[in-house]
Amino acid sequence: MLCSSTQSGSTGYHIFLGLHPVRICSSSDKGWFRSLFVHKVDARKDAHSNLLSKKETSNLYKIQFHDVKPECLEAYNSLEAEVQKRLHEDQDYPCEVVGSWNTWYGEQDQAVHLWRYRGGYPALTDCLQKLRANKEYLEFRKERAKMLLSRRNELLLEFSFWNEPLPRQGPNLYEMRTYYLKPGTMIEWGNRWARAIKHRQENNEAVGGFFTQIGQLYVVHHLWAYESLQAREETRNSAWRKEGWDVNVYYTVPLLQSMESRIMIPTKSSPLQ
Repeated sequence: MLCSSTQSGSTGYHIFLGLHPVRICSSSDKGWFRSLFVHKVDARKDAHSNLLSKKETSNLYKIQFHDVKPECLEAYNSLEAEVQKRLHEDQDYPCEVVGSWNTWYGEQDQAVHLWRYRGGYPALTDCLQKLRANKEYLEFRKERAKMLLSRRNELLLEFSFWNEPLPRQGPNLYEMRTYYLKPGTMIEWGNRWARAIKHRQENNEAVGGFFTQIGQLYVVHHLWAYESLQAREETRNSAWRKEGWDVNVYYTVPLLQSMESRIMIPTKSSPLQ
């Protein structure tokens, strides 16, 4: 039986155990009972983007996902390669394509492009302003639009403990594993992977690790390179034989809302082959 009482100016509740009332709380209690329902969170001193990103560089990345009309994919790749080539050759544009791919397994007829802006947001702004004044580029956008079903992009920072993605020779296939985290868990994710990444670098498969700044937030992209699907399976299986990898998986899985994997083939013009 539960009842309330007001004695000595306080309000509380009693549970009657048999004939003996036991008082369990009051508005003035600050002991163990209240502590059961109060979750104490230490104040964070900085944004996770500052805590997890590289301090020695000011690189900003943009990733583009273009869903292409199936009959236009070849023409799209040729047009995109020509524009990328011209931007690379023109030193006036502070941007560079890191890699370009077509999705093999995952969303079909999709092109994925990863760009780097050395100099961060000022470099991005400078580049966009120059492109808007470039009539040839505007014509390219009009032509490209005829080939697309949809497109989206995200702005990314790279994790401090991952490699900077650099050009590599092929042939390779690439896996982009995308993780959609629960809001507020990015710091814990970064701390776990900072220790775990050593288990995934022996075969030079780690290409880059990024997290979103603009676009859908609390999204992580890990980019891996493999010689084949069989090599991918063997490399991933070998990680489980290393002490500590299972612990990383155990503690990071609860941080996730969902995840997905794309297997991608680099285009002919991609610096990552």
